[in-house]
Amino acid sequence: MTELVSGSPAVETLSLRDYAEKAYLDYSMYVILDRALPNIGDGLKPVQRRIVYAMSELGLKANAKYKKSARTVGDVIGKFHPHGDSAAYEAMVLMAQDFSYRYPLVDGQGNWGSADDPKSFAAMRYTESKLTRYADVLLGELGQGTVDWQPNFDGSLEEPAVLPAQVPNILLNGTTGIAVGMATDIPPHNLREVVAAAVHMLEHPDANIDALCDCIQGPDFPTEAEIVTPQDDIRALYRTGRGSLKMRAAWSVEDGAIVVTALPYQVSGARVLEQIAQQMQAKKLPMVADLRDESDHEQPTRLVILPRSNRVDLDALMSHLFATSDLERSYRVNLNLIGIDGRPGVRNLEQILREWLSFRRTTVRRRLEYRLERVLRRLHILEGYLIAYLNIDEVIKIIREEDEPKAALMARFGLTDIQADAILDLKLRNLAKLEEMKIRGEQDELSAERDQLQQTLGNDDLLTTLIRDELLAVAEAHGDGRRSPLVVREEARAFSEIELTSSDPLTVVLSEKGWIRAAKGHDIDPEALSYKSGDGFKLAARGRSNMPTVVFDSTGRAYSLATHNLPSARGQGEPLTGRINPPSGATFEGLLTGSEQQRFLLASDAGYGFIARFADLQTKNKAGKAVLTLPKGARVLQPASVPDGTELLVAAATNEGRLLVFPLDDLPELARGKGNKIIGIPSAKAAAREEILVGVCVIGEQDILQVTAGRQHLKLKAADLANYRGERGRRGNRLPKGFQKVIALSVLPRG
Repeated sequence: MTELVSGSPAVETLSLRDYAEKAYLDYSMYVILDRALPNIGDGLKPVQRRIVYAMSELGLKANAKYKKSARTVGDVIGKFHPHGDSAAYEAMVLMAQDFSYRYPLVDGQGNWGSADDPKSFAAMRYTESKLTRYADVLLGELGQGTVDWQPNFDGSLEEPAVLPAQVPNILLNGTTGIAVGMATDIPPHNLREVVAAAVHMLEHPDANIDALCDCIQGPDFPTEAEIVTPQDDIRALYRTGRGSLKMRAAWSVEDGAIVVTALPYQVSGARVLEQIAQQMQAKKLPMVADLRDESDHEQPTRLVILPRSNRVDLDALMSHLFATSDLERSYRVNLNLIGIDGRPGVRNLEQILREWLSFRRTTVRRRLEYRLERVLRRLHILEGYLIAYLNIDEVIKIIREEDEPKAALMARFGLTDIQADAILDLKLRNLAKLEEMKIRGEQDELSAERDQLQQTLGNDDLLTTLIRDELLAVAEAHGDGRRSPLVVREEARAFSEIELTSSDPLTVVLSEKGWIRAAKGHDIDPEALSYKSGDGFKLAARGRSNMPTVVFDSTGRAYSLATHNLPSARGQGEPLTGRINPPSGATFEGLLTGSEQQRFLLASDAGYGFIARFADLQTKNKAGKAVLTLPKGARVLQPASVPDGTELLVAAATNEGRLLVFPLDDLPELARGKGNKIIGIPSAKAAAREEILVGVCVIGEQDILQVTAGRQHLKLKAADLANYRGERGRRGNRLPKGFQKVIALSVLPRG
């Protein structure tokens, strides 16, 4: 609402809400359009465009001498970009760093930062700069009527609204920016690949993303690190305009050491070494002995990682470092830019190239029309010159004697206003040197050019061919090979806590009351350890510190424990219930440890069992996982280890002195379940639990089976076991007299 107050100008009254909303929207659009997002035409943000234009106005072309950067920055902020000098200089530095820009626009002399520390550049009063040869691709057609001009911030000068780029610079150098409510992350690409895609679209206007991706393999960063994103993901990125990329450092092996020769885009070598050193100090990289930074002027990136021994798996080590350090980095891609309609938006690859080619076609047409206008104007003037030459004496006489020679010339020879002005503007010596042959020669040349321009402007196919040839010429002049190779690699995987643990021999001991501990070495007598009053030895398992431990409870559930974290056997251990959550009333009946692929025979005293791999028994759940299904009233037996070898046998004995031996292959390998019948027990005796399975072992050809009944021990060799061979699930044969009450089976060490 507007009010007129007596004696004062009009005052406009707005609600705070309306004012704040309008102010915020105005600010948002300013940041989006005039700061953060690039234009599809030249691929530049306003500050970058103004820097390049200001340098061209200062005459700082590629063949000029260097000039202090402070001079350029002064012109930029004083004439075109009324913001801070440090912000303008930083934008200028970025365009000069060959490790930041794929095709730098500024040629810098002095300290312009390093890949290790891009912000370490010298102040603008110390550095000097000029434009690169590539910058002429953006500026070469500027004065040829190709683009619109707009007043600068104070209206005293004019600046180009966009530069007449001859190639899709928006894809070549890429950019990042954060506006209000939107951002942009456009990766750089290879000039030859982008030109090939643009030419393909010119020749095949209905080309789709897949056809364009045959030309553009993917982004091409100014580093030789590998792009490990799968090709399907890259195509999906180009199809939607959004996605992510992964880059991985390039490395090789020299004299047993890992040498990193290229880092991902914008990754600091010092930072990578710091990350690896922190892991070494935390004892999370026991396989690395030393780090060295051997980077120099000739080799900007050379990081050396020395393994502790030649037995270290270097591929696994690098996979861990890729997963835990900046040796591998992800980059967000968001192809958000300002289109030729002045509107910001996310576009896919096809839309970007199609829209840029439309911009380029308009630019070339305007250039040709501008040139045609100049040619026609010159031909018109040459006609006047020819008239003047043929009547040189009379023209001179009119100029000398007439008070208004222009009107007299126009009346006498039928000249136009432009022709008369051109004749009068000639210096006397040039007037005298006018020669008919020179005039007619220039007329012929310009007439031929006029005809060619008119023909091109009137034929879309000729215009397309011209655009194509100019694109190929730029690619020939400024193109280079791909720097960032696209490689298929496995997903990086960090070492688990177990893998980083040293492999020391340990004996895990479990007491009757469920207290657990680990003693160093395998020569420990578990029964001789001290136990709490009323407690005693129950189970023991020999393994290594980097192998997990699995405990079975009386319900058939399995629980996983980190062996290297178990309390020392110097004390009496700690209760298992402090680390896991078994069901109420459950007791612990099984204990084992081994490698991931180690096999164990799991069985219940009801006479059922199966083979399971150690990896299938592990779980991160404190409540464990159900593995062995128990028949009613049955109990879990201590799992039996399956040794390496062929022709292995299963020996199973009941408490009534029956022994059955059969091939291990007759039992199934399962991840969980009840299993198959191992030995036959009459159902009546099984229901009354009068006869149960008391022991089960897996033995090889050279092993000795020991049967224990009370204090008596019976040792059976391979030949003796033949008397007890039978089919799985059979009743088995009776053991000799005195062994009718078997309490345990065990396998004696070979030899």
